[in-house]
Amino acid sequence: MKKKKDLNYIAGVEKAIAKKYGDITIKNPISFWNEEKEKEYLAQLKEIEASRAHSEDKVEQEGFFITKKLVNRDTKRICSMCGKYSFWKQDDVYMIKYGCCHGCYIKDIEYKEFLEEQERERLESELNES
Repeated sequence: MKKKKDLNYIAGVEKAIAKKYGDITIKNPISFWNEEKEKEYLAQLKEIEASRAHSEDKVEQEGFFITKKLVNRDTKRICSMCGKYSFWKQDDVYMIKYGCCHGCYIKDIEYKEFLEEQERERLESELNES
């Protein structure tokens, strides 16, 4: 069931708003609009669009036109070891510091460091025994 609009209630609310904030607050905004304002608005839109189109330099990359802002960001997101593109934010740290993604760091670099440490401990224990 739809509720019927209580026109007396709506009129009372409008009167209360007009009393508190002024008559202009209850008027329909279209009543202030005319042909001159419409032409001025359209001219402003054209100016804004022209300035946006002019300011965004586009570069062709793989058959598509892309803004320069997007081109230079993604160059450091490809892992040098596995060649995968990373969407993971934590990989940024590993890419900058080690030149690889988190998975390659764990698999290759950290594992090699672990093996080297075990080898060092083994050699130290052999030296201590003799």
